Amino acid sequence: MRAILGGDTGPFLGMTMLFAIAAVLTGRAMAETWRPPWQVVPTALALAAAERFLLYALFEAKLSSLGGFAAASVLLLAAIAGSYYGARARKMVRQYPWLYEPNGPFGWRAKRTNPPD
Repeated sequence: MRAILGGDTGPFLGMTMLFAIAAVLTGRAMAETWRPPWQVVPTALALAAAERFLLYALFEAKLSSLGGFAAASVLLLAAIAGSYYGARARKMVRQYPWLYEPNGPFGWRAKRTNPPD
C-alpha cells in the first residue's frame, strides 16, 4: 500500500479526512454561489494537489506519487460533488418553493398541481 500511496497509510487517511471536510465545505459554497458544475473537477484536483504537497512536506511522502494523487482526487471529487449537488438541490427547493419540490437527496422536480374541477 505504501508503494501505491507514495507514503504511509495513516498520514494519507488523516490528511484525506481533513481535506474531505474542506471539500464538503467547498462544494456547499460553490452551490450557494451558483457556480457551474464543471468547476467541481478542477477544484477537486487542486485540493488533491495541495494534500499531496502537505503529505510530502510534513510526512516525507513521495510528491510525484500518481497513485496517491489519483486516490485523493477520486475521494475529494466524490466529497465535493456530493456536497455540491445536495446543496444545489436544497437551494432550488428552498429558493423556489412554489415551483419545485424535493426529489431525492440530489434532485428536485416541478411541483405537481391539482387539476381544476
